[in-house]
Amino acid sequence: MKRVDQISLRQLRALDAVLTHGTISAAAQAMGLTGPAVHNQLKTLEEIIGSPLIYREGRQRNSATPQGGVLSRANAELRATLERAILNINALNSGHSGCVVIGAVSTAKYLAPRIIALLESEFPGLELVLKIANRSDTIEALSDRALDLCIMGRPPRHALNNAVPLANHPHIIIAAPDHRLSGRDDVSVGELLDERIILREQGSGTRLLATRFIEEIADGQELTTMEMDSNETIKQAVMNGLGIALISAHTVSEEVGSGRLVRLKVPGTPIIRKWYLIAPREFEPTQATKHVRAWLERNFAAHVPELQY
Repeated sequence: MKRVDQISLRQLRALDAVLTHGTISAAAQAMGLTGPAVHNQLKTLEEIIGSPLIYREGRQRNSATPQGGVLSRANAELRATLERAILNINALNSGHSGCVVIGAVSTAKYLAPRIIALLESEFPGLELVLKIANRSDTIEALSDRALDLCIMGRPPRHALNNAVPLANHPHIIIAAPDHRLSGRDDVSVGELLDERIILREQGSGTRLLATRFIEEIADGQELTTMEMDSNETIKQAVMNGLGIALISAHTVSEEVGSGRLVRLKVPGTPIIRKWYLIAPREFEPTQATKHVRAWLERNFAAHVPELQY
């Protein structure tokens, strides 16, 4: 069994140069080497292979033996593979190729697919991976370096992350169209205290905001709440009269626009937060990640729907 790792690129170049130029002296001149140097490279390669690689006599002098032909073709394939590798490396270095993993909290799933589609159009050579989870799981993935970038509503308190605001992120109180408070312009905060308030699960950013809002309006009063594990379930629960909810306006824009849900006009709402782009600070991003990050910082806000209240 011949040892592949004993074969060098220089030896293969010497073989091809002799086959191309017809003599060792011509090959040496083309390679910028001496004749003996080329001869030694060729001789060493033949010893590794265990067979002559060129004919030394007769009309076929300095042409490839069958073994030499096999090795020459393999060298051509190797050269083509290396050239493709160099092109791919150049693309990676320039940011025109590579993989960027973007995390998004579950509330952002109503915006993220459109953003990914725009990024794919802008950077067709990139592989873009979107991972959606609740806030706590997304922060854990960010800490584990499983994400290159992340879109969320409230940045984690972590000194090793960069947080850049991208766009406004309004939150509103929603109810069913036939709710007793629907259609009024003067809904007081006190009237909400008699309602069941539907909350997201623990670990959700929307849950944190809703909990703070409840604490402010309740002033120690016990409220009736119900917990659900997704925005979609909350929307269905509210539509069916199970309660009201404080929720991202971007998650219910379609339902409010079509009249399936209504926004309750409560003082202090909408609560305006921000969408943030989070980038780990503790390791150097790839050029591809830098390009995607710059595009998001420039263009994200333009592709977030403007909602009327």
